[in-house]
Amino acid sequence: AGLRGPVKFFLITVVGLVLGWFFAVKLGWTSILIPFVGNVSIGVVGMILVFAFAVVATSNAVNITDGLDGLSGGLAMIAYGTFGVIALFQGNMLLFGFCMTVVGWLLSYIWFNVPPARFMMGDTGSFALGAGLGIVAMMTNSFLLLPIIGLMFVVETSSSLIQLASKKFFHRKVFISAPLHHHLEAKGWGEAKIVMRFWIIAGVCAIMGIFLAATGGAI
Repeated sequence: AGLRGPVKFFLITVVGLVLGWFFAVKLGWTSILIPFVGNVSIGVVGMILVFAFAVVATSNAVNITDGLDGLSGGLAMIAYGTFGVIALFQGNMLLFGFCMTVVGWLLSYIWFNVPPARFMMGDTGSFALGAGLGIVAMMTNSFLLLPIIGLMFVVETSSSLIQLASKKFFHRKVFISAPLHHHLEAKGWGEAKIVMRFWIIAGVCAIMGIFLAATGGAI
């Protein structure tokens, strides 16, 4: 049955905190870029917490989105490609190469994951992709662009949180089923229709993210 949810959350948090410590203490990154404002120092502790949040939030977001054939893989491919372009314009060729490598294997994965899927990502793939995406966002100093570039991950996760909070405090559902892609399925949308439209929105968000990176000081 695999690890229980709280155990997974604890382990990912530990990984995020350790990586955040290395990022802040060993690499000396203690500031974060606010687009159109500039780099703002948040200190070692602040950077550790922000880094851990990026890893935990993004890994869980990709995992929650992984519910339809081709959905999370395609969205992750677009997001990694976007951060790869940002890394390229920053002159960070190693990070650009990493992002494009991930895009390459996601292309081969999606080839066999589109409906009807012959291969599944599972928690191992989704948590790894999500954590890596959060780390790449931090390494390009584009953390605040992550919610824009990964907007569909944010929407999917938010729909699950809204559903949980509504059931707990108001004892009623906001959505027929959560996350959002299951709600749309319940409304009669076909699986391919949901996946394709989510990909289209993600593509638009990717273009917006690169534009904001270029005009906001990340590039």
